[in-house]
Amino acid sequence: MQRTVFTQEQEDFRQVVRAFLAKEVEPHFADWEHAGAVPRELYRRVGELGIMGLSIPEEFGGSGQSDYRFNVVLQEEINRATFTLGTLRTHLDVVLPYFLHLANDEQRARWFPGFATGDLFTAIAMTEPATGSDLAGVKTTARREGDHFVLNGAKTFISGGLHADLVIVLARTSTVEGNRRAGLSLLVVERGMPGFEVGRALPKIGIKVQDTVELSFSDVRVPVANLLGEEGAGFGYLGHNLPQERLAIAVGGLAAARAAFDATLAYVTERTVFGKPVSHFQNTKFELAAMETDLTAAQALLDKAILAHIEGELTPVDAAKVKLFCTELQGRVVDRCLQLFGGYGYVLEYPIARLYADARVTRIYGGTSEVMKSIISKSLGL
Repeated sequence: MQRTVFTQEQEDFRQVVRAFLAKEVEPHFADWEHAGAVPRELYRRVGELGIMGLSIPEEFGGSGQSDYRFNVVLQEEINRATFTLGTLRTHLDVVLPYFLHLANDEQRARWFPGFATGDLFTAIAMTEPATGSDLAGVKTTARREGDHFVLNGAKTFISGGLHADLVIVLARTSTVEGNRRAGLSLLVVERGMPGFEVGRALPKIGIKVQDTVELSFSDVRVPVANLLGEEGAGFGYLGHNLPQERLAIAVGGLAAARAAFDATLAYVTERTVFGKPVSHFQNTKFELAAMETDLTAAQALLDKAILAHIEGELTPVDAAKVKLFCTELQGRVVDRCLQLFGGYGYVLEYPIARLYADARVTRIYGGTSEVMKSIISKSLGL
């Protein structure tokens, strides 16, 4: 079915992104995957293209573009090419909205020009070794001493921590009896602050070019000027961007599923077994027909959510539905696609193997499928 989500300007932007990926990423991606990270310079190149500053106000060197569909196009094209550009999605779709929503004038003047050029890259540190989805239970603390907070604690599973110049850290700055959600604050920790250490990169089964690290904070003196938003209001801020974060994961998951399908369709058309193409077998036809139907249905759901989001009407419940449906579908589609590749699908020579490994985490980060089901069930009064 023809999609009617994007403007001509956004489709033109799609062609720019596609050309950039073909020239600047495709020749090097295998080396980056082997190294376990994309080079930091890549983000500056993306900045030169204007992508890093899409949502940054014009007075700070950006485009001042608030239409999320440009982000959708970017993620679709990256996944269409079967790539992952480190934590670019996390930086643009998850972390920057916190700065755009909460940064004061002084912070904007200090950080936004670097965001626009790609010279400043970000991460967000919420998860702790003993705290996953229960963010009200974080143990990292920050006590006020004059014009600084003294930060202590540890974070884990932090995407982008290796390259990040600025890390938004969720920490407890006060305790309110009977209300665990009160007293949490967001502090911006800068690379190089004494006591701030980037620990080991965690080896993963997939998304090998996206660094995932441990962070530790030992008496890190964070200026009060680096407090993002109001002190003690951090937990409330966390929910502000959840619909977009979950929508972004759904966008990438569905685009990756479509890329897997397209690669499989091409493969079964060329691959010959028992004297005829694999595509001639009835099982292959039925599998592809079922997947195409599922992908079309998921795209309709996702496109409706995208339009709702740019109108400010995407609810956390609907975002949970979209993430749940698209990421679960991604897992099923990529698994079935790999099966049609046979033994070749299990070797890294073919991108379907990478797509298979990369797909597993989308049902975990940004809220697990089980958390999505809990959100949806609550909306039903259950």
